[in-house]
Amino acid sequence: MSNTTRLTRGDRRRNAKLTRLRSIVRPDLAIVGIDLASAKQAVAVTDHDSITLARKMFDGDPWVIDDIITWALPIAEEAGFAGILVGCEPTGHRWKPVLQVCVERGVGMVCVNPMLVHRGREEEDFTRDRSDFKDATIIARRIADRHCYIPHALEGDWSRLRHLGARRNDQLVEATAARQQLRDLFECVWPAVLATAGRPLNSTTWRAAMAVSCDPTEITAMGWDAFAAAVTAELGRWGGKRRNLRILRAIWDAAHHPGGVERERPAALERAADAIRDWRRALDELDDVEARMTGVLDDLDLTELVCTIDGLSAVGAAAILAETGDPARFDCARTWVKHAGLCPRANESGTFAGQTKVSGRGRPALRTAAWRAVWGALPHNAVYAARYQHLRTRADNPLRDGQARAAIASALLRQLYIVVTRRIAWDPAIAAGTTGQEVTAAAA
Repeated sequence: MSNTTRLTRGDRRRNAKLTRLRSIVRPDLAIVGIDLASAKQAVAVTDHDSITLARKMFDGDPWVIDDIITWALPIAEEAGFAGILVGCEPTGHRWKPVLQVCVERGVGMVCVNPMLVHRGREEEDFTRDRSDFKDATIIARRIADRHCYIPHALEGDWSRLRHLGARRNDQLVEATAARQQLRDLFECVWPAVLATAGRPLNSTTWRAAMAVSCDPTEITAMGWDAFAAAVTAELGRWGGKRRNLRILRAIWDAAHHPGGVERERPAALERAADAIRDWRRALDELDDVEARMTGVLDDLDLTELVCTIDGLSAVGAAAILAETGDPARFDCARTWVKHAGLCPRANESGTFAGQTKVSGRGRPALRTAAWRAVWGALPHNAVYAARYQHLRTRADNPLRDGQARAAIASALLRQLYIVVTRRIAWDPAIAAGTTGQEVTAAAA
């Protein structure tokens, strides 16, 4: 009887990946490893046994890749190779000019994960010695071992969505920083105003009042009627429609008894006024970029589809897709989850079985986007809420809050992958696993 077992899906995907790499990392091509930098490029030409055929330092930005290819081709031909294969780390944006020129000149290109290069330095001679040429040689060696991948360049609407997503992340950071700065300043010099509402910084009435004036002396000098009228006029800029009179009265009372560090109050409140303006500006910019992201989804005919997932907004879906590009380029939904670093990783050997955790690898911004989407979806999605409750309360291995949310985020990504790639609406029955249909997107 044969002890051979059937190949798993992971085995088949790995074999297919190696087959694709073999078609590019061919033995008849010399390998050109490049350590990219802003002003100089270290280049090493090697064979597949990591024997260095030539090396040279090129002055200039990554656009000198055209000169590098012109220099490396005759060296490879002299050594008996039919051509060259270029490889580098995906350093910032610098790999993109390399890819463009390689495509124009009909030269293959692959990328090596920087973590592999980092670990390769110690494998080289058991030290952490680092130099540009050494890194270029390590890159070439990793390519020869096929520890590399084929880079994917975003185009058209997907490229625009990626850059809009980056812009949105910047504005979220600025808005959060201004908000936290405002709280810190008021805790020091006007703590009474933070007690005027349960969550004051979430109140549109409170925000409008602070936009009118962050100085309690100015507020009391205005008089109640003028202050209330100014807040009403400001309310619309913060997305409010009706003022909360209870909070407004509490702010008026707090202006008469501010408390806090009195000697520093004038200077700190001036800074608080700057912070509220920065916050408002960041929120305006955030609204603008989110509207443009939704517009890109409209152009891709995806807005209506992604919104069939209960609790997932068009902006939340756009933020996820901005970090990945077209999900159709991934082999399956599980690969998408792996790209986010939300896939479980076993920790076992022999009779030992350790704790299974998410990998935490992949694209951190994608992980963050999925995490944020779960917080918005859970209160409005009955399938996710039920799954979350089950994971938190099951008798065998109940999960903590963060673990359960990570599991829901993984399920959300798998299901969103199916919705986008197959162009089908989200089905709560399939997502909950209450049908007999076998789908890749079944809930976690």
